[in-house]
Amino acid sequence: MLSDEQLLRYSRQIMLPEVEISGQEAWLNSKVLIIGLGGLGSPVAMYLAAAGVGELVLVDDDDVELTNLQRQIVHNSKRLGQPKVDSARTTLLGLNPDISIKTIYERLSADALSRLIATVDLVVDCTDNFTTRFSINRACFEHKKPLVSGAAIRMDGQITVYDPLQPDSPCYQCLYKEGDDENLTCSESGVLSPLVGIIGSVQAMEALKVLASVGQPLVGKLQLLDARTMEWRTLKLRKDPACPVCGQEHQE
Repeated sequence: MLSDEQLLRYSRQIMLPEVEISGQEAWLNSKVLIIGLGGLGSPVAMYLAAAGVGELVLVDDDDVELTNLQRQIVHNSKRLGQPKVDSARTTLLGLNPDISIKTIYERLSADALSRLIATVDLVVDCTDNFTTRFSINRACFEHKKPLVSGAAIRMDGQITVYDPLQPDSPCYQCLYKEGDDENLTCSESGVLSPLVGIIGSVQAMEALKVLASVGQPLVGKLQLLDARTMEWRTLKLRKDPACPVCGQEHQE
């Protein structure tokens, strides 16, 4: 049952007919894993905290650097050298002391990542390398946890939702194959700061939609943004029957 303070804090969400009390309670009772507290993870974490997701698990093995501050808005100049998870935790509790936050300051092995994913309700992938994304995807489908995936580089962004609870949902490996050599990072290719804010905000929106069964999440759709022209494109994604993660022969 929501307290009077919670009813006031979340009143602008609760008044939405798609949300109401039941939706807000769903968020307060949810546990979300955010992997990566950089450009994407910053708006994701801040909006999920502000919206009242009851427990956030933050994973990142990096420290705050000066080059991060151009786009990683959960951190600030006073926290240079601090672990990103600690910096983010301070910001998030300042936004909303009503929630619980767990931090993990290390690069998790595939096995440790899988065990962690088994304990949460939803995963938001805010990483910037293919190896980690493949591990996250495998663990999410193994444990049947929805995965909100986003990426941003230069002036291009993309977002989609993979949901193992929906039998026709593709997975990350239906779109990309292991061994793909496109390990682009912002440090190598650059990125315009508002782009990660846009994509991260959409990731937060999609996470909230999945958790409270609001609207139609981007399952089976890849949303692409060209920030040069501010044009969005939507591509339909199909499940690959031969996919080694979610294909039919691997589900039997």
